[in-house]
Amino acid sequence: MKVKTTIYLITASAITYQAANNLIPADSSSVHSKIIVGYDAVVRSSRAFCTIAVTAADYKYSLYGLSAGSDDYRKKLSEVHLRSAERVRKLCETNKGFYVKAGQFVAAMRQIPKEYSSTLSSLHDQATPCDFKAIKEVLVSNLGHDLSQVFLSLDEHPIAAASIAQVYRAVLKNNQEVAVKVRYPGLEHKMRVDTAVMSFLSNSISWFFPEYRFQWLVSEFSAAISLELDFIQEAKNAERTSESFKTNNFLKVPRIYWDLTTSQVLTMEFCRGHKINDVEYMKEMKINPTKVAKALVEVFAEMIFVHGFLHGDPHPGNILISPEGQNGFTLVLLDHGIYRQLDERFRLDYCQLWKALIFKDSDEIQKIGERFGAGKYARYFPIIFTGRTIDSKSALGKDMSIEERTKLRGEMRSLKLEEISSFMESLPPDFLSILRTDGLLRSLTMTLGASQRVRLLAYAKYALNGISSKRNPSSDFGSEVTLSRFQTDLSYLRLRLVLEVLELLPWMAKFNQFLQSVYETIGNAFMGLATISFK
Repeated sequence: MKVKTTIYLITASAITYQAANNLIPADSSSVHSKIIVGYDAVVRSSRAFCTIAVTAADYKYSLYGLSAGSDDYRKKLSEVHLRSAERVRKLCETNKGFYVKAGQFVAAMRQIPKEYSSTLSSLHDQATPCDFKAIKEVLVSNLGHDLSQVFLSLDEHPIAAASIAQVYRAVLKNNQEVAVKVRYPGLEHKMRVDTAVMSFLSNSISWFFPEYRFQWLVSEFSAAISLELDFIQEAKNAERTSESFKTNNFLKVPRIYWDLTTSQVLTMEFCRGHKINDVEYMKEMKINPTKVAKALVEVFAEMIFVHGFLHGDPHPGNILISPEGQNGFTLVLLDHGIYRQLDERFRLDYCQLWKALIFKDSDEIQKIGERFGAGKYARYFPIIFTGRTIDSKSALGKDMSIEERTKLRGEMRSLKLEEISSFMESLPPDFLSILRTDGLLRSLTMTLGASQRVRLLAYAKYALNGISSKRNPSSDFGSEVTLSRFQTDLSYLRLRLVLEVLELLPWMAKFNQFLQSVYETIGNAFMGLATISFK
């Protein structure tokens, strides 16, 4: 262990030194600026190394000698999770930038312990605004030296400050109100060093503790954050989504001003609204939160199952609720930096998976799981997506019975950490992206007070739409198109009937119990009257 630690420290120093060199811009000629940039890189990286080293030691020695699966082990493990999550949160807040983004990314993953997700979720919307002087330099270098020729007015105080950019309200010369998103200077270099350090740390953890493997998570984050830095790509994503949902009256995507958009500056239509988790605001405006949840889930279900082009970061700050629109409200979708283009074969398989989940077709679930590379772990797909076991008898969307919970708890205890790591590593990247998005959507629908049935119905509907082939009405025979739509509608009605019946069964059981209690009450009353009359 000592030899490993020594090698680790030497390697960590080398990685930090190399990362510091990568951080310095090639055209940087100032020795003073090089020293400052290099020092910052070393400090941030060293802070991360120390945090992870202390956390790894905490897990190793706090759980030493405890029997895995025992009550003492689970209690101690939860305590270590909580301490470690707090350390990681402090690291993210101190290092800022991509560390905050990484913390947000991890918090949205439903596969991590709840102690981490609850602790790291506080990182949302926490970012220290950058000085406008530095922001102005970015604006001038991208839009021209005289900003007064571009904007009628530009508020120097940001209306939003995130981990990679700030947003400002401005008015163009034609009196059009716009939102200007400006990327912080020097982010590409910081991204290289931060992701390199994160990758090294994840590999180091798996070296010391083979049962803990997180490289899949770092890879997913690195790929996502690289896309988010390019505002040209973000603008293209926004326009593509706008085109896909042009007939949807519930969704609005801000218009892009291409003549004022570069890889570092994104200028778009200014849209007013409140965060989608502001339930009190909805009540004030007489907007039904359940209807909002339904509209939201249907938008993302269509993204996943039909278009195969998925917004990857639907947290409350990126979705606004506006009281405008013919339906009484409109969803305003922001921040189109992180998207996932789903593989077509995967999209179709995922549609089939949801059809099998609704109909409780365990054989089909297992077959699709094999295609996803999940193997024997496919039996846990129903738990991940519908909250029940693969052989559950409970109604879809309802809680598991006590017996089912007990059985599941036993299965979970028998799973080793390295098995869970193997499961996560085996899943396609598309699957991991959907898991993260689905976790964020579940959290939002719960906040809005909607039942899981709203989500299940939406997923069922759009899974069937996604299975039916996309025909071109102008080239295909009209009768074939009509027949395809009819078959899809018929299948959806069948699915809906299944859900309605499953929902009805528990209610019928409760109603039957109610009738029995009424009969008993009436019977007892008659018996009482008969006794009195005989007296």
